[in-house]
Amino acid sequence: MELTLGQYELIANAFSFTIATMGAATLFFWLGRSQVAPAYKTALTITGLVTFIAAYHYVRIGQSWDAAFDVVDGGVQATAVPFNDAYRYVDWLLTVPLLLVELILVMNLPRRETVSKGVRLGGLAALMIVLGYPGEISDGLGASFLWGALSMIPFLWIVYELFVGLKDSIAKQPSDVRGLVDTARWVTVLAWAFYPVVYFAGIFFGLGGGVSETVVQVGYTVADIVAKAGFGILIYMIAVRKSQHDLGAQPAAATA
Repeated sequence: MELTLGQYELIANAFSFTIATMGAATLFFWLGRSQVAPAYKTALTITGLVTFIAAYHYVRIGQSWDAAFDVVDGGVQATAVPFNDAYRYVDWLLTVPLLLVELILVMNLPRRETVSKGVRLGGLAALMIVLGYPGEISDGLGASFLWGALSMIPFLWIVYELFVGLKDSIAKQPSDVRGLVDTARWVTVLAWAFYPVVYFAGIFFGLGGGVSETVVQVGYTVADIVAKAGFGILIYMIAVRKSQHDLGAQPAAATA
């Protein structure tokens, strides 16, 4: 793989920024548990766990990136150590199902419905990641497109579940919470839709090239920040708003 110095540094800086973002988000979410009612503490615990797992894996991704390249005389040379992008998929396999679980938990649905929807959505999310990985590591365009297309099947099913399967459950939420839950659904779908865009854009720019690698690494990193830290902020806001509602407090006095 040939990279310019600018491409190498852009990717390295993106990794560094994400480590800081995920680490700060983890502290915020876990400390924020004290601001919500007991019914929503588990959701915030999982929210912080998602960003903690992401922070850890971005540290490993950054270390692997440093080991894979040397900067020599203003140029970038590949070392004998290959860049291990599998850390990213291990992260997704753990965090993507948890993202959907935290949304279900913060809605505080009846126990049976929580378990049913959590297991179904979490399973679909895991299947989406498993199907996408062979295409990511493939050197052939045909295999990359095939596995990418297969991974879109559970993704579309998830979209259906979020916008059709959860419709009645969202209607039962307090009126001042429905908008936040609806926003959380849209953030999930749009952020997750950006992953296949990046995936296929990497193929379009040529597998293994510097431009392709930059598009993929920076694109996935931006999507991760939005889908995990940004989504987590919405989960926190929903938890705080629902806690206020459960306690019969006015929004302005919620965090006093």
